[in-house]
Amino acid sequence: MSLHDRISHRLKLRDLRLLLALNDWGSMAKAANHLNLTQSAVSKAIAELEHTFGVRLFDRTPKGIEPTAYGRALLKGSVGVFDELRQSVNEIEHLADPAAGELRIGCAPPMSWGIVPAVIDRLVRQYPRLTFHVTEADPATLRHHDLPERRIDLAIGRIFGPIPDDDFDAEVLYNEKTFVVAGENSRWAKRRKIALAELVDESWCVPPPGSFAGSLVTEAFKAKGLPVPHVSAVSFSIPLITALLATGNFLCLLPNSLLQLSQHRISFKVLPIELPVQPGPVGIITLTKRTLSPVARLFIEHARVVAKLLPKR
Repeated sequence: MSLHDRISHRLKLRDLRLLLALNDWGSMAKAANHLNLTQSAVSKAIAELEHTFGVRLFDRTPKGIEPTAYGRALLKGSVGVFDELRQSVNEIEHLADPAAGELRIGCAPPMSWGIVPAVIDRLVRQYPRLTFHVTEADPATLRHHDLPERRIDLAIGRIFGPIPDDDFDAEVLYNEKTFVVAGENSRWAKRRKIALAELVDESWCVPPPGSFAGSLVTEAFKAKGLPVPHVSAVSFSIPLITALLATGNFLCLLPNSLLQLSQHRISFKVLPIELPVQPGPVGIITLTKRTLSPVARLFIEHARVVAKLLPKR
């Protein structure tokens, strides 16, 4: 009997769940407690799995256990199995009741204040029993960690790099434009003409420098041959940015989609400055070899509609 046939007859979902629990907890005792099993039962199950595969799946260390290269390969497949199973259950649920289902969305903070709530609002009005789990992170984390590890079903945000590449599919929704923004009580709010050079000595709030959004301020000033302004606050947090702008003492860059779709929730003043650099396209990124659930397809369909309604500024 081949290894594939032997594994097909031997391996069960509970074995894969055990592997995932061991990887998450890093301890047989903790995994056993989590699964309501005895430690000896967990140890015996792993020993049987290792005998079936003919390789060691976990190394025992003084600090606990950690997967070997063979274990990591099996864990990667286990995550995919449970993810596809969850997608199938969601599809059955949606077929039984088209108004039900759930979706895990990943987005950068500006999207969670702009297009994402606009799409969710449209969908929940039509399908009130849908549930959305939204995770905020920078685009690189969403694309290279959360999506491949199947923590989210899709990511929405700025698209960078190859479109698509071997692992991802990307659909551009719109080309984003970014503006310099001040609080309504800022001394710049009533100016009709402002040169970027005048803002060198102002206090700026920007995203972390390792992110693309965080580099926009630097690139904009350098493109004009100007020194980089002082950064007084570094954060992705839109509530923090809102609070700082409200003082009238800070400036920041915000995308057009957030300004348009959140204008009834926040009060900012867009300054009359044409930036020499822009962030580029915004779209939806999914895994190439992953089945999209009915709710994911609904979300993408409504995201296209919202994107077409965005005013062009």
